Amino acid sequence: MADAAAAEGATAPEGEATEDGTGAGAATGTGTTGETPELSEAQAELAAQRELRERIEQRKAEKAGPIAAGAKLSGQAADLLAAVRAMESGEPVDPALLRPAAPAPASSPSPSPDRDRDRDRIAATAPPQRPPAGPRSVAARSEAPETLSAVRAVLVAGGAPETLAGQVAEALGEQAPALLRENPWQLLAVPGVRPEQADGFARALLGSGCGPGDGRRATALVGWLLERAALQGHTALEASAVVSALAGHSVPDPESAVQHAVEESVVLEFQEGVDGTLSSADSEDSDEGAEAEEAAEATESGAGDSGEPAAAPAPVLLGLDRYALAEESLADGLARLVKTARPASWEEAAAGAPSPSAAELIRAVAGHGLVLHSGGEAARAEPVALAGAARALGERAVVAVHSENGRDRLGADDAADTDAVTVAGLLAGTEGPGRDAEGLFALDLLVVLDAPQLDVETAAMLVESLADGGRLVLSGDPGVLGSAGAGRVFADLLAAGVCPRISSRTPDPGPIGELVSGIGIGELNQVAAPGKEVVIVPVRDAGEAVHRTVQLVAESVPRAFGTEAGQTQVITVGHGGSAGTRALNAALKERLNPGPGRFGGFDPGDRVAYAPSPGRTLQGAVVSADAEGLRLECGGTAVVVPRDRVEHAVRHGWALTAHQAAGMRWPAVVVVLPGDAARGLSRPWVYTAFSRGDRHLSVVHGVDQALQRAVSDIPSQDRTTRLRAQLETLLAPASQPG
Repeated sequence: MADAAAAEGATAPEGEATEDGTGAGAATGTGTTGETPELSEAQAELAAQRELRERIEQRKAEKAGPIAAGAKLSGQAADLLAAVRAMESGEPVDPALLRPAAPAPASSPSPSPDRDRDRDRIAATAPPQRPPAGPRSVAARSEAPETLSAVRAVLVAGGAPETLAGQVAEALGEQAPALLRENPWQLLAVPGVRPEQADGFARALLGSGCGPGDGRRATALVGWLLERAALQGHTALEASAVVSALAGHSVPDPESAVQHAVEESVVLEFQEGVDGTLSSADSEDSDEGAEAEEAAEATESGAGDSGEPAAAPAPVLLGLDRYALAEESLADGLARLVKTARPASWEEAAAGAPSPSAAELIRAVAGHGLVLHSGGEAARAEPVALAGAARALGERAVVAVHSENGRDRLGADDAADTDAVTVAGLLAGTEGPGRDAEGLFALDLLVVLDAPQLDVETAAMLVESLADGGRLVLSGDPGVLGSAGAGRVFADLLAAGVCPRISSRTPDPGPIGELVSGIGIGELNQVAAPGKEVVIVPVRDAGEAVHRTVQLVAESVPRAFGTEAGQTQVITVGHGGSAGTRALNAALKERLNPGPGRFGGFDPGDRVAYAPSPGRTLQGAVVSADAEGLRLECGGTAVVVPRDRVEHAVRHGWALTAHQAAGMRWPAVVVVLPGDAARGLSRPWVYTAFSRGDRHLSVVHGVDQALQRAVSDIPSQDRTTRLRAQLETLLAPASQPG
């Protein structure tokens, strides 16, 4: 479970929590405004949710009773939940809560009667149909000029940089000026702003009368702590950890502050009920609350009904409503797929599978609606073979990856045979088969590769878009770093044991595969590499590490393997430090593409990492720049990043962090481990970084024994989530095969 450090959202490597660039410059007051900020499709969806929040807040204020599962939710999800409940009770439904569904393709099957209960919920969440994917420019979205002007005035009055106006307006909406004047600590909603900066802003606006015990400050800090924790992957935190963190920020009565934040619906409070369900911890008038109180009394007396010492009560968890909804929706959707699966006979297809593991996977999917598949890079061929076999049987099957890099790794033939798409493109409707009349994917089988990269919100959207009787396969390597977003979907499913799991017996080949396999079980072994597939380059300090890295990328690796410098990816622990991504990218640019950086530090030909939304990294190259912004080419797609977004969303990309590199691979990889990187190392980090190279791995090694200790002694840090408990309640493991 999370502790106070997790509640603080602290990270070992600098900038890892905001490696998508969303927080860059906010803490230091740098940045620009006045241009139209670009929003990705995902960000546009979030913006639409924010526009509905005022309506939802009114509904929250009217709910004085206990919180039922799924209550006190925000955004479009709260509206569609209200619509479902209204229909169930026979009440009229506000048409504004529902979006029109996309038109049905001619090949769409008749909907299942079982979907009636979810039809409007799915229609409401389904994105509108969009034209087929192809090279295109990303449209920009602008805040109202009067809103930006008013926000700038408030920021200047509080002594904050007016360059934050665009981010403040994006975070708080049209009411941002009034919200900031009423509660200056709302500035913490801007990524990168720290509590001490918000405190100074508040003192400037409110005078010396405000202090550490101000209720507005304490409530804002609770939300900030949960948002920071989400950057570390937590969907919830133990209340005790939040209390400790608040005390560290000089809140005089942190317990009362937490309770006030719950009452104000800033966060939700949960506790595992005696029946195994996760219920609201403040349901004092409910049967569950009474039972929990009795259990607490029994615990205090040291015995339960049997006279034996009672188990310790489950910890109280605090969570943000967006993640509470996502986990509940995902758990319900997964349970629906399991329960509505219709067994099929695919034995002939299994008999023709290219490997025993692929055959086992085909048989499992034929009989179940949800299947997990685990394995390394070579094992990706097995779910791809499954999708091909399903298509040969007349099933509508799609393989989804997380990036163009992931699609390229399938190969041209595999991608064509399986109709490979990106997860973002599938959800947006720009890739894949589109949606049927009910807003559901026109699919019978969805295979998601690199499943550990799925955050809980993305997973929920995917599952809610699958029809009853559809089949879902999540495939990935459980040893890699988890998703950049909140949640641990793949790991929670593996731990819950509620569906079949097929563990591939296909090992990754060669010295790199042997090395990474050992790391996965906590062993850092020397491997024979006659073809220089694995090279260790010892260095004494960070300066030498940077020098040797540039030499490897520009000269040694291309000469030894006949590749171009652009085919070698550098991976390091964090953005900051003497050998972080910033220092390495500066040195690599000077060697590989020198220039004055006349476009906000970039020149045509620069290799970049573009973050269109938090946690999502696209690799590309700078093409040009003009009055509209910086023009990039990312995987065949033309992207225009407005000038005011460049500083926050674009970095040079010759060097990435391991979190950014997860889910992608390159012909050659150089992993840089300077002495100050030791504190950021763990087994999943090493496993992820070392497994990104297909043909070659160079390790610039300056951490002495810290690397060995990280592999053997520092497994992955647990994320606090609620998904596993909900899955175990909905799908008892004992009743599931496999």
